[in-house]
Amino acid sequence: MNFYIASNFQNIHEVRELARILKLEGWNHTYDWTKNERVDSYNLLSEIGRIEKQAVVDSDFLVVLLPAGKGSHIEMGIALGLEKRIFLYSSTNSSFDFDQTSTFYHVDGVDRFTGDLQSFAHYLIGIHHQ
Repeated sequence: MNFYIASNFQNIHEVRELARILKLEGWNHTYDWTKNERVDSYNLLSEIGRIEKQAVVDSDFLVVLLPAGKGSHIEMGIALGLEKRIFLYSSTNSSFDFDQTSTFYHVDGVDRFTGDLQSFAHYLIGIHHQ
């Protein structure tokens, strides 16, 4: 099972922990952007963008850990366009409150999960073992 995790640097520890758990299942993380150093050129931005786009293409599903930045939402758009399954995770319901949410959080193929990260990881593993 190939997966990609989109988020922002404020969630770096959660991204790494979720990836660790999923890799213990023998799954493949298509790209670990948390290993990137500070980007300081347009050329590097372009290269990372190309790699991240390909990582979404190569994934069987996309996880978005909320709150997420603009890049994560672009990656989500790529996954939606490719009709990949998308899992949105938030530790609280606030990201899904009507005044905070996105229309794309509520389209077919997008699953929303609220709770602790360990429970979310087990949810993902359970769904993909069916």
